This record gives sequence, C-alpha cells and structure tokens, in this order.
Amino acid sequence: MKGIILAGGAGSRLYPLTRAVSKQLVPIYDKPMIYYPLSSLLLAGIKEILVITTPHEQEGFKRLLGDGRWLGIRITYAVQPEPKGIAQAFIIGRSFIGQDKVALILGDNIFYGHGFSEALQTARKQATGATIFAYQVRDPKEYGVVEFDERGRAIGVEEKPAQPRSPFAITGLYFYDNKVVDIAESLKPSRRGELEITDVNRAYLKAKALQVVKLGRGMAWLDTGTHDSLLQASNFIQTIEQRQGLKIACLEEIAYNMGYITADNVRKLAVPMSKNDYGQHLLRLLEHS
Repeated sequence: MKGIILAGGAGSRLYPLTRAVSKQLVPIYDKPMIYYPLSSLLLAGIKEILVITTPHEQEGFKRLLGDGRWLGIRITYAVQPEPKGIAQAFIIGRSFIGQDKVALILGDNIFYGHGFSEALQTARKQATGATIFAYQVRDPKEYGVVEFDERGRAIGVEEKPAQPRSPFAITGLYFYDNKVVDIAESLKPSRRGELEITDVNRAYLKAKALQVVKLGRGMAWLDTGTHDSLLQASNFIQTIEQRQGLKIACLEEIAYNMGYITADNVRKLAVPMSKNDYGQHLLRLLEHS
C-alpha cells in the first residue's frame, strides 16, 4: 500500500497566518502540522508516500522532509495547481499509485489515542474495498456524515448535510483498493466545482465494499482548519506530552520503532536538536532502548 498526504489548498480560513507559509507547515505545539498526518501513515506501515502541495509552496515541504531517507522511507512530491476536491488527489497521484492500494490523509488532520496503530494496520491489510473512520462530533453539518442502521452498518454518506442523519463525521483518513483511481476519474464535479470524496465513498457503499470504523471515546481527532482549532490542537498536544513525558507524532521515534532506521541514525538526527526537548527526547529514547 502507498500513501498520499494532501497538503494543498489556500488555507484562507487561517489568513493572515497562511499568507506566507503553507497551513501544513505551521506549528502544532513543537512540530510542523504535516508531521502528524505523516506519522499516521508511518504507523500504518506505509513507506512510499506522495505529498501533494500547491505549486508555490512545494519547496518548503522538500526542505522539511526531503526524500524521506532520513526516516527510512521514500517521499515524492506532486502539485495540485488549484483545489478541485479531495478526490482529485487520486488523479494527480495515478502514476504514483500504479497497481497498488492507497491510503489518503488530509494534511491538517491529527489523530491520537489508544489502539489507533492497530486500527491503521488492520485497514492497511484489507485486501479489497475501502475503510474510512467515523468520529462523533457536536456539529456534523460541517463535515461529510455517515448514517448507520440499527445494527451499526453504514447505509448512507452525505457531504455537509443541512439535517445530518447521525452525529458521526467522516475523518480525513481513507484506505482504498486500486479501484479508487478509476472511480475518481469517473466523477463529475459537484455544485462546488469539486471532485467530492463523499462521492467516492458513496460508490464503495453502493458496491457493498465500504467499511466504516467508529473511533471511540479513547480517540482524539483534531481538524486544524481555524485559528481556534489550531490553538486547541497545540494545547492538547502540549498537555499530553508534558503530562506523560511522551512525544506525539515524533517521526524519528516511530521510524526507529518500526525498524526503518537504526539507533545510530536516530542519534545523528537528535544531536543537532539536543538543546531542545525534542532532541533530548530522542536521546532518552536511545538510553532506554
């Protein structure tokens, strides 16, 4: 399975903060935002990743992430000339995907909680169909929404409905088999002029090939699209990290635990950061391993 991070868009809801820098490069506490979705793909065991950016902001991502070798993975880049919907990512990434399955995550989505890694691994191993994740929210009108029957089976998906039929929003993390490329290319733009990911999910639902995993109370899903949610996400990460002495979305630690890089690799990455808590955390990791 390959992975795609969609890090395009104008980020206009965060102006003036994002006039000079991509939204996915702004900090969430002690790390750039894109570290968080990238960590989800790493935890899923995905090592080939395509980062889709706007044309004028791609160099910033390349300076930050490079080709991924420092994490023992392979990162390549593509451009989304203008935002035409989430499903456009599969058309842009068609040659990258090839004949493989693919996971897509939005560049501003943060997940954290017990059992999340196991859920990712299960979704990656699914041979056919699609797996998406649903999360209960207070105001589902702002999201794609999934409706369930009395047995808990998904029976409908809607994009930002005026009258939601359930409180479960569809998160920005999707796992698909290779059919998703042809499905995306067959879509017609919505009234918003976009290729809607909801229409992709609806196609899988119609084919009885859509699995919806509900993320429970032990999980946190943060969407960092506004100034308030950006601050809330930073405060959340700070609270967890300082309380538990852990690091959320520490890419070097994840790559080390997954066996992608060695202790010597981690040490070389940590030394230039040894004057801050992030680098010190990596050095402590080596002491205790």
